[in-house]
Amino acid sequence: MKTILLKTLADTLAFGRFLGQVAQSGDVICLDGDLGAGKTTLTQAIAQGLEVPANDYVTSPSFAIFHEYQGRLPLYHMDFYRLADAADVQDLGLDEYFFLAGLTVLEWCERAEDLVPATRLKINMTIELDESRRLICDPGVGVWQERLEIFEVSMQKYL
Repeated sequence: MKTILLKTLADTLAFGRFLGQVAQSGDVICLDGDLGAGKTTLTQAIAQGLEVPANDYVTSPSFAIFHEYQGRLPLYHMDFYRLADAADVQDLGLDEYFFLAGLTVLEWCERAEDLVPATRLKINMTIELDESRRLICDPGVGVWQERLEIFEVSMQKYL
């Protein structure tokens, strides 16, 4: 587990851009946290790092459940807030996207945790008293541990 403190919106955007830049085909990033913690804002920055065109405005898929954007890799942005459990995810066929040639970003992924690959990056976001964001990052098994270490070493470049 790694803890990252993002003191400003600019820090959040920089971290998200980094995630988008290092993302590879088939990666999954899970975002959990309270409403308003910044999950969609982080996803917007990930889209920037993936080179999604600026005129493709990334919005919360809370009501649509799924949005797709084209960039260096396709971005599959899902929000499971309105779903009850993994059965709902499977019924909609959304779990199939976890294994396609894009980056899947899941908000409220705890509703489908058993379906998410073990190689995922899981980020729990909390709002601190000073409005900064504390991210608890669980890199799972695979390359995310290494990627997060690269971020920590080169933080000055990104923040």
